[in-house]
Amino acid sequence: MRYSREHKQETHDRIVKKASVRLREKGAHGIGVADLMKEAGLTHGGFYAHFDSREALVIEAFAYAMDRSMEHWRKQSDQVAPEKQLTQIVETYLSALHRDNPGHGCSIPALGAEIARESPKTRKAFAGKLDEMVEMMTDFIPNLPRKAARKQAIATLATMAGTMLLARIAGSSELSDEVLKAGKDSALDGAKREPKVTAAKKAKQN
Repeated sequence: MRYSREHKQETHDRIVKKASVRLREKGAHGIGVADLMKEAGLTHGGFYAHFDSREALVIEAFAYAMDRSMEHWRKQSDQVAPEKQLTQIVETYLSALHRDNPGHGCSIPALGAEIARESPKTRKAFAGKLDEMVEMMTDFIPNLPRKAARKQAIATLATMAGTMLLARIAGSSELSDEVLKAGKDSALDGAKREPKVTAAKKAKQN
């Protein structure tokens, strides 16, 4: 039976979506192609009708997961005033709900360490999405010049991702809750920090 181009694209997208969840839950090497195809309701033999290689699927699945995270950020930020957007993102990200649902959360704490050991092609694709994420977070810092805002965005994202990784290592425990709170406080302190004004700038302003 020959399927339409639209049907093939729908199937392709379903595989990518399923893979993005399972990879975040089990890691880049925690689930095989056969299992991914089975979850998508397809046979192992049909895999290469959609992807040139397992690496191609992994790259698409990573990109899909990162895009979903940024889409979630957009929805969250739209609910508050511009000066409160970064705070909203931090509080939603560093939550018990996010900690306990890695399959539907951010790819950085779920897969970052593994990505660092993947092929140059995979790392480049992930780095491109990471840069998009940094740029989006930079947009949530309106009280600083763009260069300074990007620097703060990188530091905040690193704090968020590192905190989530440690919280998951600790599991659902008092230590994990303590890690989440400490990381959230640190990230929010950075988000609320006023830009430094040098003596030269003060003189110019006066």
